[in-house]
Amino acid sequence: MKKLPKEFIAACKAVKAQRPRTVINHLLKHGQITTEELKQTYGYNHPPRAIRDVKEQGIPLERFTVKDSTGRSIAAYRFGDPAQVRPHRFDGRTALSKKIKTQLIEKYGCRCFIYLEEMSGAALQIDHRVPFEIAGETGGEPDPKDFMLLCGSANRAKSWSCEHCGNLLVEKSSAVCLTCYWAYPENYTHVATVPVRRLDLIWQGESIKQYERLKADATQAGAPIPDYVKSILASIQTNQTA
Repeated sequence: MKKLPKEFIAACKAVKAQRPRTVINHLLKHGQITTEELKQTYGYNHPPRAIRDVKEQGIPLERFTVKDSTGRSIAAYRFGDPAQVRPHRFDGRTALSKKIKTQLIEKYGCRCFIYLEEMSGAALQIDHRVPFEIAGETGGEPDPKDFMLLCGSANRAKSWSCEHCGNLLVEKSSAVCLTCYWAYPENYTHVATVPVRRLDLIWQGESIKQYERLKADATQAGAPIPDYVKSILASIQTNQTA
């Protein structure tokens, strides 16, 4: 491992949040960390989130490829250019208060913004509409409109999509993020810069019976459920315009 400047090491040691500090300490000791180590050694089942936490603290990282214990190619990370340290971001994310979460629930209901699934407030997580690594902190009191409530599944899906998005990797444009599905699923022009459209539907409670009927009809028609639902919607639209 190349020798790191004292200022860079001091910046690393200034990080207090547990998850990024754990990753940083490993890097200071070993020079690199793999997704396998993040999962098996530290129990981080979503390694990209742990890596983003470090970047959000202003510590530059670079990705490369290594072989895991089975010979499979996996991602690994090491410190990036020490000159790219951003000391104004050492504090990372603003601690999101219960007040913000309460305001979001009062305005939008106790449901996931992506899947629209109703659940308890404890099961919902607050997330930035625009990734912190791009938007950073604006200063002052956090504005609820800059955040969204997500279930764990949606938060992981968004995190993975953002990690592999060219905008976050290269351009880092907030304007691009604001027109993305993962920021405003009700009004977007792309999904992580890809010109596609998606619709996530949840059947719960009594509506599960409707889903089971759709599943049976799709099976009888020899079509996957998404394709079968699309055909029904296309038929309805055709009849409405006829």
